[in-house]
Amino acid sequence: MKISTRNQLKGTVTSIKEGAINSEVTLSISSKDEIVSVSTNASVANLGLKAGKEVIALIKASNVIIGIDIKHISARNLLKGTVTSIVEGAINDEVTIGLLGGGSSITAIITKESVKNLGLAKGTEATAIIKASEVILATE
Repeated sequence: MKISTRNQLKGTVTSIKEGAINSEVTLSISSKDEIVSVSTNASVANLGLKAGKEVIALIKASNVIIGIDIKHISARNLLKGTVTSIVEGAINDEVTIGLLGGGSSITAIITKESVKNLGLAKGTEATAIIKASEVILATE
């Protein structure tokens, strides 16, 4: 299967917290990084998810927010790292962050104005912010 989603983070399910309709699925994507997805209970069952199962977290670049010096925020997924590249566009820029946990990176599409306001440049420490509801899970 080929998909257009740029951010494809391989991980292992570490826990599943089941609710009445949705489940909160936590993945370890490195020794230091976790990512949480909120998926329907039906999806969790259809994918056969359980602790120890390998999965892929899919996140559209347009669903990634970038922040600097994050103190308090409601989004569950805060992935810290360093900007490794910025590809400039006419209106939006593509910003890639190499995660501190090593090996993985995450790409965001944000406005040029935001890149400027945040002072982003190669080497800048930044945090990728992703709501748990924006993380789609896939299995091979």
